[in-house]
Amino acid sequence: MELLLSFIFFTYGLIFGSFFNVVGLRVPNKTLFKENRSYCDTCERTLTWTELIPVFSYLVQRGKCKKCHQPISILYPLMELGTGILFVLSYWQYGWSHQLVLGLLLVSLIIPITVSDLAYKKIPNRLLLFFTPLFLVYRFFFPLDPFWLTLMGSLLAFVLIFLVILVSRGGMGIGDLKYFTLFGFIFGPIQFLLLFFLSTLYGTLGGLITMRVKKVGKRTKIAFGPYIGLAALTVFFTGEQIISWYLSLF
Repeated sequence: MELLLSFIFFTYGLIFGSFFNVVGLRVPNKTLFKENRSYCDTCERTLTWTELIPVFSYLVQRGKCKKCHQPISILYPLMELGTGILFVLSYWQYGWSHQLVLGLLLVSLIIPITVSDLAYKKIPNRLLLFFTPLFLVYRFFFPLDPFWLTLMGSLLAFVLIFLVILVSRGGMGIGDLKYFTLFGFIFGPIQFLLLFFLSTLYGTLGGLITMRVKKVGKRTKIAFGPYIGLAALTVFFTGEQIISWYLSLF
């Protein structure tokens, strides 16, 4: 039974991951509901259903369009596979609990924002506005203990990131500020501080690797949203263990 449920969660994750790709790429251009069918970004040919099977179609077509033979972004299968894995991990770790709902919501927020930020260097307001009420409702029914930690977390996140923006003179954007503030509300102040530290660590390592591989300068703008999302997932799955380990050192 567990194997079957894991397979179901993984399959739904692949399907939703494919949809999240579309959302992340179309929402910034305001074309999400203007195009009814998926199409090739290069030749603009409408794709058949056999070309839309998550991950499988990419592998069969060897990462190229059937007609124009132009490369398809590796982002598509990676986000699909990543969503499938994260859906399964959420189920494995939390089972049928309200934490599973939180995990699925987090993944559903993080994946399209990651796609959008990687593609356009933009965290869309529309995505944040869509998901914020969902997290508000979740925290209304399943508040942190004590409940005011949600407010403290969001306030801490807003003030801290606002100061970072001022000091760095635009090193972070307003989209990052809103994204961090939402996570502060979700996780509370202690876990948010861990999230902030991890996102900075991931971003620094990612930036160094990018500069070395792509030979870009230090002033090159790097999408920070994916590192924030990765830090949020780290906190969701292992935050309490990391904090407990850290406190045990003292």
